[in-house]
Parts: sequence; C-alpha cells; structure tokens
Amino acid sequence: MSVVIVLAFCCATAAALLWVWNMLLYREPQPGGCAETGSCALPAAVSVLIPARNEERVIAASLASLLASRGVEMEVVVLDDASTDRTAEIVRGFAEKDPRVRLRTSRPLPSGWNGKQHACYALAAAARSEILCFLDADVRLEPEALASMVAFLRRSGSDLVSGFPRQETASPLECLLLPLIHFVLLSYLPLAGMRALSMPGFAVGCGQFLMVRREAYRKSGGHAAIRATMHDGLLLPHLFRRHGLRTDIADLTHLATCRMYHNASEVWRGLEKNATEGMAMPVRILPFTFLLFCGQILPLLLAISVVMAPASYSHGARSLILAALAASYVPRLISVWKYRQSLYSALVHPLGVGVLLVLQWYALLRKMAGQQVTWKERAYRLG
Repeated sequence: MSVVIVLAFCCATAAALLWVWNMLLYREPQPGGCAETGSCALPAAVSVLIPARNEERVIAASLASLLASRGVEMEVVVLDDASTDRTAEIVRGFAEKDPRVRLRTSRPLPSGWNGKQHACYALAAAARSEILCFLDADVRLEPEALASMVAFLRRSGSDLVSGFPRQETASPLECLLLPLIHFVLLSYLPLAGMRALSMPGFAVGCGQFLMVRREAYRKSGGHAAIRATMHDGLLLPHLFRRHGLRTDIADLTHLATCRMYHNASEVWRGLEKNATEGMAMPVRILPFTFLLFCGQILPLLLAISVVMAPASYSHGARSLILAALAASYVPRLISVWKYRQSLYSALVHPLGVGVLLVLQWYALLRKMAGQQVTWKERAYRLG
C-alpha cells in the first residue's frame, strides 16, 4: 500500500506543480500599441474565416461580436457548407448591411476530405489578407480580441497562434468534461518546452481560434495537408512545426466565449470524434491513463479508504494521501476563479477524469473496430 500512496502523491504533485508553472506562462494577449511596440503600425488587414454548417442558432451572435472589433482592418468571410437551416440567410442579411462580410457557398465535399478542413481550405483561398483567422461559428469575441491576438502573433514571432476561449457550460456532461481541456493542457504539457523547442510533439492549439500568417499556411500545405482528419486544433500546429514554423498559444478566457455543445449527446460525440487524434492515440492513451488515474482519481480513492479504516494507515501515510488529494484539487479550484469554470466541475473532478478516460478508451476501441462517428450529418471513420 505504501508504494501506491507514494505513486499517487508523486503523480498528483508533479501535475499540480507543472500546472502552477504553466499558469504563469499561459497569459492573456495584450493589445499592441505605441508604448509596447515602439510603433503604431497595424497589419493591413485580417481575414476572419468562418466555416458554417447548420449554425443558425449561433452565427448571428458571432458576426455581431466580430463587427464590433477594434484596432484592426477586417474582412469576415463565411462559407456556408451545405447548411439545411437558415445559416446562409442570416449571413446574407449581415452582408447586405456591412460590406466587411462576405458569404461564400461550398462546393460538394470531395472524397477523402473532412467537412471542416475542406471549408477552411476554401476560405483561405478566398481570403484577401496576409493574416488569416480561422474562427468557429459558435465563438463570440470581445472588441479587442483580434487586435490582441495580432499583437501576440507579431511579438511572439510565431507563424501560428491559437487561443482557448472560455467554455460556457450548462448541462451536467458539459460541466463535467469541457473544463478538463484546460486542466490536461496545463498539467501535462510544459509550455516552456513548447516555446523553446520546435519539435512537433509540443504542438498544441484550439480549433475554435487559429490565427496564421498566409505565407506560412501556404508553405505548410494548410488544411489540405490534414484533409482527412478531425482535429485541426492539434494537427494544424503539429503540421506547422513539422515544416520548421513556430506556434504558440494564449489565454482567451476574457476575450472570447464559446458554447461548444448544448447537450450530453453533442458533448460525447463531439469529444469522441477528436479523441483518437489526441489523447486516445495508441501511443498516448496508456501513459495518459496511468498519469490521470494515479494523480487525479487514486488520491480520492485512498482518502475514502482512510475515512473507512483510519487505523490501517500510519500518520505519515495519511499525510501523503491528504497532500495528494489537495494537489489534485487545487488547480481545479483555482481554475474556477482564474478561468471562470464551473465549481460543480471542480468539486467532482475525479469523476470527470474517470468519464474522460472512459470516453478516450471508447473512441479508441471504436476506431480499432473500424466504426464511424456522425457529426454535422456527415459520417466519418474515427481517426
């Protein structure tokens, strides 16, 4: 039992310490200005590119927030990807009132392409600016968000920068799983290594907000090079790094908001479709399962066993278990304040991690069985 206790303590505290270190490096981008940069020059323009398939419930709010942007010259290009709802009609109404908005219509999806990757590649070809910002249709930006990310792109010397918006969560499964995106990112990826080293293994990003330099996008092959994949948030930065290009990430908690999913079915299918290109890859799932179980679930199980049979544990063992439990919870509780996450999600953290691991293994087993996942009324083979 002593070996198990030490293992839980080491896994929990190592993740918590890395989380604290990363929290200091994972910052909100600041707007560019004369005082900071020594120059008042702005990019000529930013092309905001939105792939939209059946997005009538969110597209108006997204466009309204974009058109309030400050500090950049901007065009907004929306590609209607064979929507069967009022998406195109809503975008057309915005385009009639504001010349910065353009509506394009997608060609039929070619064989071998994922729908979003095809839409993004078509949007890049239609863009007029040297800076491209791929934005999901359900993301709402604050007025200074684009200018801040352009400044971050320039200051960091990156070719691709990505931001993680605040995730709005309402249903129980949303609250349980979506905040873990931040937790896994900050607890298991050393951001200092990501910035110091160019290895593709340090690639990370969020597909909800990706900003790139056009020339770098062309050099890498862009979305055409990952045409059959589902997870451009991870795989586009990976692709850029394979071509010797720099990538970085920023905290958009106070600059962007997204309601990614709206019910349990969407949460499960949405996370499942990306799983086998991320944590559920065969080379990653065993290490992640070990680290997450030992560091985030095992401390609570040990604490419960102490409550049920306190005489079975020495004072030192009880102290290590308490320290491991605290280490597993403290990052999540701080995230409630710092990243505006659900308190419910933080309190049931071990349960959320357990459900996340079940989802990852479920996705991998389905991939190995050659099964498909349906998303946006299209069927894709997992992985």
